[in-house]
Amino acid sequence: MKYLLLLIIGFFTINFAKSQEIPSSEIQIKYASMALSEDAAKEATVLGYNANGELITLKKGTNNFICLADDPSQNGFSVAAYHKDLEPYMARGRELKKEGKNFNEIFKLRGEEIKAGKYEIPNNSTLNVMNGDFDSNGIPIKTYLRYVVYIPFATAESTGLPLSQITKGGPWIMNPGTYRAHIMINPINTN
Repeated sequence: MKYLLLLIIGFFTINFAKSQEIPSSEIQIKYASMALSEDAAKEATVLGYNANGELITLKKGTNNFICLADDPSQNGFSVAAYHKDLEPYMARGRELKKEGKNFNEIFKLRGEEIKAGKYEIPNNSTLNVMNGDFDSNGIPIKTYLRYVVYIPFATAESTGLPLSQITKGGPWIMNPGTYRAHIMINPINTN
């Protein structure tokens, strides 16, 4: 029993250490850029992590996109790319999450801050999110890219969009009537 317990502790210690490894800036830029087309990714700003796990700018871009590298402290692979005008909104969400706020608290607080005019979600701004796993060599596998188009305060009635996906890959509106209203587009997953 003692050896089994030591084996389990060792397994979790190794996995925790592995999840804390910070990839090189080059690798972070390469993988974060997967959420955009190759042309857009070349000129995008990329945010990633330094050796202390702090989010920093790894590459200053010249176009309208920001790519967010995979957070090495989280399980699985997840990168995002979004229009630069969304950065105040995204940055605030990261701050609140770092403070330990849950989804509902973040939703409420950001809503209050947007209503107070601290920042906004620009209409028709985009967010691409790619999720997946890592293989044993740390290479992303089984990746899946989905899309969001923010349309603050829009509703099903104002857009004609359904409240849930009608057909596989079809768009629908999420969070209708709120600051976070957006069109969800989840292409058919071929993985």
